[in-house]
Amino acid sequence: MAYSLADPEKPTQFPRDEEDETCPIRQVDVTVPKTDDPNRPVVTFRMWVLGLTSCVLLSFVNQFMWYRTNPMSLSSISAQIAVVPIGRLMARTITKRIFFKGTKWQFSLNPGPFNVKEHVLITIFANSGAGTVYATHILSAVKLLYKRKLTLFPAFLVMITTQVLGFGWAGIFRKYLVEPTEMWWLSNMVQVSLFRALHDKEKRARGSLNRTHFFLLVLSVCLYLWSSTQLSFDRINKFFLALLDWSQLRSS
Repeated sequence: MAYSLADPEKPTQFPRDEEDETCPIRQVDVTVPKTDDPNRPVVTFRMWVLGLTSCVLLSFVNQFMWYRTNPMSLSSISAQIAVVPIGRLMARTITKRIFFKGTKWQFSLNPGPFNVKEHVLITIFANSGAGTVYATHILSAVKLLYKRKLTLFPAFLVMITTQVLGFGWAGIFRKYLVEPTEMWWLSNMVQVSLFRALHDKEKRARGSLNRTHFFLLVLSVCLYLWSSTQLSFDRINKFFLALLDWSQLRSS
């Protein structure tokens, strides 16, 4: 369901040929919305700020933690959830003043409410930085195993070459892996469902849950289970460490 900028509560429908909009894949047909609002701003100031910040932050954290024995990884879904309150806060606080009004260069730092199109672009930025660079394995092996010094320019060239090679193969096989209707990816359906849960405004019937409430409920339960499990494991570890120390003191 799309919403107009003039009246965010009023859905804007853009009727199209129903036969063209029906997807043969049932999961895609019920998950991806069939309406669009072309008047929504996309390339905005907050999109650039949150997108670049998410890309740089996830790239640094994942690459830094990759060298640990038990590496921690942050996926793009983490940024997808975290940027929603920040984007809405920016939409409320940033000035709505129009700069260079009346010229072809006019723009506004706050063109309207934080919308799903901005959110999708921010998530694309975050997803680009969430994965570690594959050439890091090569550079680490050269330095740590072979004890060879590699200067900045050759190392940068190796990293850029591997990254561009990956994007090149993706472009070559786009006709076969992206454009055909049969090539749908389940992980993308999860993210689309999350976008709809965070942005679609559904009326909640008495005694039922809408997408947003269901998402918050599941998120709260998962956080509780994760935190309680972590605490339980910490206590078990401390118990066994204390038992080990006691046995060593007794043997000595």
